[in-house]
Amino acid sequence: MRPWPDSSEGCPSGHSIRPDGGLMLIDVTQTDRLNETASKKADLHEADLNEADLNEADPDQTARDRAARDRAAPDRAAPDQVVEAPRPRRPRGQRRRRIHRAWFVAAVTFVTIIGAAAFRSLPGLLIDPLHQEFGWSRGTIGLAVSINLALYGLTAPFAAALMDRFGIRRVVAVALVVIALGSGLTVWMQSAWQLLLCWGLLVGLGSGSMALAFAATVTNRWFTTRKGLVTGILTAASASGQLIFLPLLSWLVEAHQWRPAAVTVALAALAVVPFVWLLLRDHPADVGLKPYGSEEFVEKPPPVTGAARRAVTVLFKAARTGPFWLLAGTFAICGASTNGLIQTHFVPAAHDHGMPITAAASLLAVIGVFDVVGTIASGWFTDRFDARRLLAVYYALRGVSLLFLPLLLQATVQPPMIFFIVFYGLDWVATVPPTLALCREQYGDDSAIVFGWVLASHQVGAAVVAFAGGVARDNFGSYDVVWVASGALCAAAALMALVIRRRGADEATPAAPA
Repeated sequence: MRPWPDSSEGCPSGHSIRPDGGLMLIDVTQTDRLNETASKKADLHEADLNEADLNEADPDQTARDRAARDRAAPDRAAPDQVVEAPRPRRPRGQRRRRIHRAWFVAAVTFVTIIGAAAFRSLPGLLIDPLHQEFGWSRGTIGLAVSINLALYGLTAPFAAALMDRFGIRRVVAVALVVIALGSGLTVWMQSAWQLLLCWGLLVGLGSGSMALAFAATVTNRWFTTRKGLVTGILTAASASGQLIFLPLLSWLVEAHQWRPAAVTVALAALAVVPFVWLLLRDHPADVGLKPYGSEEFVEKPPPVTGAARRAVTVLFKAARTGPFWLLAGTFAICGASTNGLIQTHFVPAAHDHGMPITAAASLLAVIGVFDVVGTIASGWFTDRFDARRLLAVYYALRGVSLLFLPLLLQATVQPPMIFFIVFYGLDWVATVPPTLALCREQYGDDSAIVFGWVLASHQVGAAVVAFAGGVARDNFGSYDVVWVASGALCAAAALMALVIRRRGADEATPAAPA
């Protein structure tokens, strides 16, 4: 057979010329497949180079692109090719996340409210020491405490307006400085009017400006979810502060007289100011964040100038209805039988029977522990039972327990006294959830402002009994008449709660215009 010419020009398809001039047959399909494989390898090599360049810029995007390319081209790797396993990455759900700034704001709020509990805990410990040193009557000392309690409640409806106008951080920082000034100046006081000015006016205004409105404003601005949890934590802060400071302050009063205790309160107020100024912000938008749990960025609202006017308008509107006066009356008795009576006069009354101040203050601190449990349980009951009947039961049981208290006061702590402390702690603010529920039922969108005024009546009732209890002790030589009178008031509150008329949500008073 004659060989083909020494040229591939006329070579038939599927043939090739060997170097020695012979004819070599090849498979066209195999050649095309080899060429295609080489082209794919070149493309994949280029893609890997581009992927390496982008890896540092966006590792997550590179991983997603690689996974999509593998699904689209499963034959990327030859069967006999060893594919290197990708390095394990931490799942997205397990990546370390930064704590939202809202929780730091809540922590500062918690510490501030704990300090406010110290400011309210001291007056009951000062009645006997001030009476012994200056000879002031207990009625005069009780008057200073009553001014403090009244301003604490009356300032609350306007404190939110101040925060909307000037900002949370400024209002709270100024309030702490005012409290420190009022408590510190008592060290040099020589006259009773100075006690009324320092502890009554200054400390009352300062503590009222940063308690209830402070916690509510922080919760509403910084949290979209977990509001109930945050509200419960900040509410428990008051009881926690009472538990922390009452034994400490009572020990200072008994071991070193009352002046170191007053200085401790002043220093505690000043110590919180740097944390408030550095960590607290008025709104999440101030630091470029969304509220916790929110999917959208919320712009900071402009300063509000008409909030105080609306608070007064809602007060006059609610005052024309009967349920408002019944709710305000029952809550005034609640304040009279808790803050005004037990918190102010329990320690001196126990001391009259020979109980050490530290032991009496420790019992009062235990009330703060069960206060938290009772409040949570009362909220659970309020969702399931009629709020009017709950209030009637709470006030009736509280009145009965006050009638037995004179029999329980002794020089030592006995089991019946411990039972009274536990029960009174459970009942201390158990009235708040059903009272708030009745405000919502009666006044709809205005319920928050109405409850603020009802809460002000709570503090006014506490102020009246704080003063009247001291006067009764001066005139009768004991507190027995105070316990009996307070028990009768609680029985009246139980009846008042039962006569509050039921009102459907569709009949609720319409909201006042903003």
